[in-house]
Amino acid sequence: MKKGAFIRNAAEFPWELPDAGHVDGAYSKMLVNPAASGAKHVDYRISSYQPKGHVAAHSHKIQEQIYHILEGEGLMELDGKTQVVRRHDFIFIPPGTVHALHNTGFQDLVFIVVTTPASDDAI
Repeated sequence: MKKGAFIRNAAEFPWELPDAGHVDGAYSKMLVNPAASGAKHVDYRISSYQPKGHVAAHSHKIQEQIYHILEGEGLMELDGKTQVVRRHDFIFIPPGTVHALHNTGFQDLVFIVVTTPASDDAI
């Protein structure tokens, strides 16, 4: 894909299993990132976790994240505290915060994830 400004549709991107920490139907579409678009500072994706899908507890060294819940509900864990999240909730996750997200609902949990910088190794 040509790097630079673009307009795309999310349906053009396949659902992927991001890494080993995402299990039981926790998929994402990698929409904007260094590999796919040439973005230098951001990773932008839409994720869909099927009921029971989750990402294991983890943290990032330098990355900040925002999760914006579009559909469904689940449990968000931030530094050992768990809270129900649902449509229109958004979560800010600073570097070093241990976090996990579980779809405990009855439908897919769909949410946007914005991460900056795009790599946890960036300086």
